[in-house]
This record gives sequence, structure tokens and C-alpha cells, in this order.
Amino acid sequence: MKTSILLITGAVATATATFTSFATNGDDLIGVGPISRAMGGVGVAAPQDAISAVFANPAAMCFTPGCAYSEVNFAGTLFMPQTSARETLGPNTFAADSKQNVYAIPAIGLSVPIDPVTRRWRFGLAAYGVTGLGVDYRGTPIESSQLPGSFSSLMIMKFAPSVSYQALPNLSFGAAFHIDYATLDLGNGSSPTYGFGGQLGVLWQPVPKLSVGLTYITPQSTTFDNVIKYPTGATSYDWRNLELQSPNTVGLGIAYSFFEDRLLTEVDGKYLNWGGATGYKDFGWQDQWVVGVGLQFAAIPHKLFVRAGYNYGKNPVRVNNGWNPDPNDMTTGHNVQGSYFPPVAYESFRLIGFPAVVEHHLTAGIGYAFSEKFEVNAGYMHAFSNDISEESAGSYATLQSTLSEDSAEFGITWRF
Repeated sequence: MKTSILLITGAVATATATFTSFATNGDDLIGVGPISRAMGGVGVAAPQDAISAVFANPAAMCFTPGCAYSEVNFAGTLFMPQTSARETLGPNTFAADSKQNVYAIPAIGLSVPIDPVTRRWRFGLAAYGVTGLGVDYRGTPIESSQLPGSFSSLMIMKFAPSVSYQALPNLSFGAAFHIDYATLDLGNGSSPTYGFGGQLGVLWQPVPKLSVGLTYITPQSTTFDNVIKYPTGATSYDWRNLELQSPNTVGLGIAYSFFEDRLLTEVDGKYLNWGGATGYKDFGWQDQWVVGVGLQFAAIPHKLFVRAGYNYGKNPVRVNNGWNPDPNDMTTGHNVQGSYFPPVAYESFRLIGFPAVVEHHLTAGIGYAFSEKFEVNAGYMHAFSNDISEESAGSYATLQSTLSEDSAEFGITWRF
């Protein structure tokens, strides 16, 4: 156990240095680990490994397939977003694709029994990238328009020690303490900071093949120093602090096994309170409902697993139209945490710089268990292209962003 904890702790430094990417439900990943992501991000009711249990519902650590053992997961995601933007200001049009990159998102998890006799208590530890967003239009026509939003990079890496208690053979409770390491760069250099919060969960199996999970994640605030350029006039700017708060999140999952447990089905629903989260509500985000559907079929019982899923989360970025395109307008803009944004600067910043607009995701994956104690898993996700556009009063200015995403996942599970 000590060796496993050291491996995970050491990997946190690597993870925080390498993860800067997009995510998919707002700016949150739909799921963590190749199994959950291959199944549409589900896992609140029936996670299939330790890492997705800690992420989705810590109470479920007592009910994963590896519950009879200690378990370590190592996983990685290669994330490939495609983003483009278009701005029209009077007779001038500025259009470009964001610089394309492949981002590596690591995830590490551990689940061990605390009491080896009854195995009713379990301890979990996980580190994973959970939030990311960014565009890079530097050196393109979008930057030459001189509107805000040509560069952004947000990352949140979560470190989550957790515990679960199986009160009854069919009932478990869990809790996790979240330590968030976050960085934000909006063109004035990267600003690191920390945030804290928690997660509670319960899992109940009213009948042997049916699982019901419920989880709640508290809001978690992070404040970044001198990152945001507030326009204070036509040609003057001031760098200020910005607070971003991850939203209240509630998740409910229902899972059922068919055909002698060879076919696992799960449906999850999540509510994310973006409209009440500091920072996001300042830039016009609204609450989001997410639905995930996942299937896992044991093509060869206990050996070969085929997975598929679908995830839908309505775009949380509000559409505004009819604003004043004059960059000198200091009367009809927006007060953001005590500083003023002219309307055109405000709209450009949130639409061009933070286009978290994808909604529909298809996922698939495969897993193979070489033995009861060693397993490999792989998956793929595609988020279909979606765009958001607005226009000013008199149609003098229009703004548009388009985003699609692909990712490949891989992981190993070792039980001991």
C-alpha cells in the first residue's frame, strides 16, 4: 500500500504539468478513466474500477469488480480538440483555427481495504485532470482584431483522498476530500492557485442486479492573480484577479445487469449549477443538465469486454444578441467582479476565449482481463461539432466559435 501511495503522489506533479485541454460538459470531463469514458461517462451507480469510483461516487468503492482486492489504476487520455472562430466588425472579417495540439491527461487511482477482516471500510486515493479549457489564436487574424479572447488556458487537477463504509451488504456510504490545483493563463502568464471542497455519495442495491447511486459535490473556489485584462477605455487596460468557482453538482445513477451479469447498463443524470458559480455566472453561463448512457457486454465472460456510450449536456454558454459594438461604450456593458467590460469586449472574451459548447458525445471501448488481477482497457470519444454565434445591434458585429473534440483513452488495472 505504501508503494502504491508513493506512485500516485509522485504522478501528481507530472499530471499538473501536462494537462491543459478542453473538456466536454461545460469545462468538466464527462468521465475519468478509459472504462467510464468508453461508457458515456457513467459510473455513479456501477463504476468498474477504483478511479471512476472515486471520481463519480466514492461510496461505490465497496461495489467495484475489484472490491475483493486492493486495486491500482493507471490511465491516460489523449485529447484532440478542434476550435475555430470568426469575427466580423463592420467591413472587416477575422477568421482562424486555433492552434491544434494533442493534450495528455493522466489519471491515477488506488482503492484498498482498511479493515482486512470485514472489508467494510475502504480507502481511496486518486489524482486526475477534471477541468480544462483553452484556445490559442496568437499570431492569427483573430488576435489582430484586438478583441479579448485570443488566448486562454485553464487547468484544474484534482487530488481526492476518499473513504467508503459498507453499512449493509447492499448499502454503502462514501466521502472524498478534494484538493484542486489550478492554473489560468489569459495572456499575462500562468497563475497557479489551490481550491478545496468535498464529495458525498451513497450506493444502494435494492435487489442483486440493480444499483442506485447518488452523489453531491460542493462548489470549489479558486482565485487567480492578475490574469484578466479588463478594458478601462478604448486603448487602456488593467490586469486584475479573477475568481472561478466549480459548480454545485448532483449526480444520480441507475444500473442493471442482464444475461447472468454479462450485460451491464447504466443511465446517469447530473445537474451542474454553472448559473450560481462565481466567475461562470459573471460571464453568462447557465445551469446544465447532463445525461449519460453506458453499456458493457462481456463477450467472453470475465475476459473480454465491449463498451459503448452516449453523453449529452446542453451548451451552458448563454447567447446574447443586440449589444452595442462600440468599444468605447462605458454605459451598457457588464460589471465583472467589480470591473467594467464594454459589451463587445465582454462578448468576445466569453465566446471566443471560452467556447465550451459541444453537446453530443459518442463513445466506445474494449477491455481484456489477462487474469483476475490484471486488466487493460482502451476507449475512444467523439464530441460532435457545435457552434455558438451572436450579433450586435444593427448587425454591425458578429462573433462565432466552433468546437469539436476527439480523445483516445488507455489504462491498466492491477489488483493485489
